[in-house]
Amino acid sequence: MGYTILSIASTSFFADYGAHVRIWEETRALQKLGHRIVIATYHNGDNMPGFEIRRSWDVPWVKRTMVGASHHKMYLDVALSWRALRVAMEIKPDLIHAHIHESALIGSVLSRMFKVPLVFDYQGSLTAEMLDHGFLKRDGMFYKPFHWLEDKINRTADAVLTSSFNAANMLRDDWQFPADRLYTVPDSVNTDRFRPFDGSAEWHTERERIRTELGIPAGRKIVAYLGLLAAYQGTNVLLEAARIIRQQRDDVHFLIMGYPDVRSYLALAESLGVSDIVTMPGRILYKDAHAYLALGDVAVAPKMSATEGAGKIPNYMAVGLPVITFDTPVSHEILGDAGVYAKFGDAQSLADEILGLIDNPDRRHNLAQTVRTRAVNEHSWELAARQIEAIYERVLAKRAGNPLPEFPTSLQREQGS
Repeated sequence: MGYTILSIASTSFFADYGAHVRIWEETRALQKLGHRIVIATYHNGDNMPGFEIRRSWDVPWVKRTMVGASHHKMYLDVALSWRALRVAMEIKPDLIHAHIHESALIGSVLSRMFKVPLVFDYQGSLTAEMLDHGFLKRDGMFYKPFHWLEDKINRTADAVLTSSFNAANMLRDDWQFPADRLYTVPDSVNTDRFRPFDGSAEWHTERERIRTELGIPAGRKIVAYLGLLAAYQGTNVLLEAARIIRQQRDDVHFLIMGYPDVRSYLALAESLGVSDIVTMPGRILYKDAHAYLALGDVAVAPKMSATEGAGKIPNYMAVGLPVITFDTPVSHEILGDAGVYAKFGDAQSLADEILGLIDNPDRRHNLAQTVRTRAVNEHSWELAARQIEAIYERVLAKRAGNPLPEFPTSLQREQGS
């Protein structure tokens, strides 16, 4: 039986980056299982065909996509609260699925009002994100109040879904979150859309067209990155690694795709003397992401956050790109022995690992096959949707005072079994 689900997203949905891709793919996969998802979100963002999106009232002075923490979010969340209430009154949801902590706070109020369960899709620590973006200092006066608030928000949920087992372990061990309300649904990928270059003439022509359009010289090996441009995403360290490599050779090219603040990073590339080996095309639409990633010979994921997931890595894997990343628990969880790991935050180590992989075509080929297989077997959105559906059934049964259905062992991924 399909459920009616109010999905709350306190963000400018849809924009082309990791957290939004997770919401989009989750929703699409759950719709295929027969569930109705109505998304309440901010006033700005792209509308997605086939989705029911209800936006909060317009704020004319905020048109850009909201990425990460922002002072604007305080009043945008007030507007979203009103919209979410109106939508809940209209559709009478069976449950509420909240994305991001502010959404979970709104959802907790509506959950009590409408007496329905709240499922919180946890995408990283609120206080850790605010530290990453410079909104909080660990020794500042506001750190403890926000830490307390985050804990209270987490505990309002009937179930918390994390995108990594590392995040689940952190919630259980550091925050003492109840294990019986904690589930892990790892970041996944559309393995039909994101697939390796198949050698066909048609695809070869498309690759060459995009490469020429981007102005990447022939004969260069391409290091691909697709995601947000930000210090906590490792963009600064990646450009520093490019500088180190540029001092040694000029046959490696960095295709750094994403936003915001492209101009500042182009200026940084210029100041580092790497503008001739770096291309930054800006925002790449999600529907085109696979075609751009297919240009790469290797991919990089130099994220500096210790608490957030790494949704770009499954995309890289599905395209068959060997992945160089920093040595973090989340990266190991996704890639295992199929990853190439640089020392955390170390540009020299990142440069060394990039060159080591570029210069070893046999290793690249073997890793490409391994990561593609792992993406198909362990990171499909079809599996993720069935996991989420099973969690819905459990929280609804608990609310009704019925015995909890078993979480099917067939849906437990290898690291969570």
